[in-house]
Order: sequence, then C-alpha cells, then structure tokens
Amino acid sequence: MNQTLVSGLGLTILGVVGYLIGLSAPYPGRAFSITGIMVGITLAAIANATEPEDAQ
Repeated sequence: MNQTLVSGLGLTILGVVGYLIGLSAPYPGRAFSITGIMVGITLAAIANATEPEDAQ
C-alpha cells in the first residue's frame, strides 16, 4: 500500500475521532481536528491520482 495513502487515511480517521470527542467534551486545540481531516483527505487524493504520463 502507498505510504501517502495510509498517512492520509490515518490522519482523516484521527481527525474525525478528535472532532467527535470535541463535540462532547471541549478541549484546547480541538479546531486542529478539522485541519487534520482536510490534510488527510488531500493526502489520500494525491495518493490516488495517476501520473499524467501513465494515463492512457
């Protein structure tokens, strides 16, 4: 499996868990969970993209 994809999925899952915990118990820095979700989705999308020379 691609390391970038694994990192993206892991960061997305951690961000969602942090967001859900933040809904029930506010904690300092909980807004960073949204940033983690955005970065995780971006990394997963980059990992799934094909190279321009490979697309034929």
